[in-house]
Amino acid sequence: MKLQRYIMCVLCALALQANATDNYPKNPNIDIDNYRFALTLSDDSDVIRGEAEISVLLKKDGVESLRFDLIGKSENMGGKGMIVSVVMVNGTPANFNHAGDALSIQLAKESRKEGPLKVTIVYAGIPATGLIIGPNKHGDRTFFSDNWPNKVRNWLPAVDHPYDKATCEFLITAPDHYQVISNGLLIETTNLPSSQKLSHWKQSVPIATWLYALGVAEFAVQYVEEFEGKSIQTWVYKQDRDSGFYNFAIPTKDVMAFYSDYVGPYAYEKLANVQANSIRGGGMEAATAIFYHPSSVTGDRTERWRNVIIHEVAHQWFGNAVTEYDWDDVWLSEGFATYFTLLYIEHAYGRDEFVEGLKSARDKVYQFYKDNPDYRIVHDNLDDMSKVSTIQTYQKGAWILHMLRNNLGDKAFETGIKSYYRKYFNINATTADFKTEMELASGQNLDAFFKQWLYQGGNVELKGSWSYNSKMKKITIDLAQVQKDYSFSVPVEIAIYRKEGEKPDVQSVVLDKHTGKFEFTLDSAPLKVELDPNTKLLATWEFSRK
Repeated sequence: MKLQRYIMCVLCALALQANATDNYPKNPNIDIDNYRFALTLSDDSDVIRGEAEISVLLKKDGVESLRFDLIGKSENMGGKGMIVSVVMVNGTPANFNHAGDALSIQLAKESRKEGPLKVTIVYAGIPATGLIIGPNKHGDRTFFSDNWPNKVRNWLPAVDHPYDKATCEFLITAPDHYQVISNGLLIETTNLPSSQKLSHWKQSVPIATWLYALGVAEFAVQYVEEFEGKSIQTWVYKQDRDSGFYNFAIPTKDVMAFYSDYVGPYAYEKLANVQANSIRGGGMEAATAIFYHPSSVTGDRTERWRNVIIHEVAHQWFGNAVTEYDWDDVWLSEGFATYFTLLYIEHAYGRDEFVEGLKSARDKVYQFYKDNPDYRIVHDNLDDMSKVSTIQTYQKGAWILHMLRNNLGDKAFETGIKSYYRKYFNINATTADFKTEMELASGQNLDAFFKQWLYQGGNVELKGSWSYNSKMKKITIDLAQVQKDYSFSVPVEIAIYRKEGEKPDVQSVVLDKHTGKFEFTLDSAPLKVELDPNTKLLATWEFSRK
């Protein structure tokens, strides 16, 4: 498996370099294999003391230096940030430079050969963000990671970008009144002198650094059940035990079963739902340990929090197991998780709730579109990380998948999804990779579809009317695209209702110019005519009888 992963990483790096567009300084000659973070936390101060052991694979001879992201101590941040005291390479002290957010390590000549290296970094400081230290809603001290999208560098030395996935370990020494949750499996807890405790978690599947999780609090912990031999767990504040255990008991297992059947196998060792102090909105999909806002524990199973659970579990497949190679392709995470939430809703709760979710998503797309008419889903050289995702990467991304599903048909869509997941399982993918898999599954050329929906701005706005000529026995449909600047080729379904209570005749047309006229033979005047009766098109319209 190790050799297979190495070969896949090399091929992936070579294939994807041409598609890289964000400006992170990627280095395809270096692959991080494993991070081992030993951290000491205290109740006496917010200083964390860390020792990172990083297993690095050099893919070629002659690499002169290594770069890791790590925010240095700065007066601009109130004296917060990390100070590096020691760096060693293969057990030998190494020269390094730590400036701003980059730690550069010079490699001695004997260390520049292709093959593995072990880098040790000893450091300490108070994180400005990334690891949130402070009281929870009950006033109890807690420590929770908050890495999205590139804040792990505030407390861990790492390649803080999704293109280089690695396994990880957390060895946490903290006062023994805390419980510790992290990625993967708990492989050791040991009581230490002076009322300290060591907790060792190990994640054996490679993941991106934003998915690294650490939660340290006084938890109530429930081992709920298992899915295919993998533990499903609940971790909530001790005061919220009863409400939290009730809230998170469902629907995790059923959701995992649905995605495993539709997409492919679950990648990881466990799945824990965790009440966390670092989450400002709904949830964060950290691999194997999903963090939720403290208000998620309500004592009743609201639809909103049910849907958040479904969404964050979907991320374990999309974003976590298959990870975007580049920040500009973040829709491969957020758009997919949003649409697969709707697919599970369709499966579990019915078509009506699915359609309601689509219409709500469409409303959000057009609200955003009013002020951002040129926004496109696949970014171009994004350098402002506060804008790495928007409502469009979620909601419009979901709608693009919905339209693609309707374009290809359910069978080809599901085949393509399975193939995409299988091929890029536990590595990285681009939008171009996804497009290729969907083309292979369907036999269609999807250049035009992907170009208009993902690589340009704009949205479809229609204006039209219908009329009936009783002499000619014909109904005429006039449609026009009235949005500014961008044009689309879109299939439009037209429902013609003949009589009350009867199913309509549904005609499909393609509007590939700004205006179109369509005629159909009809022996009598219709009762009414509607556009998009099956909710297949991302568009708004004004449509009436002439």
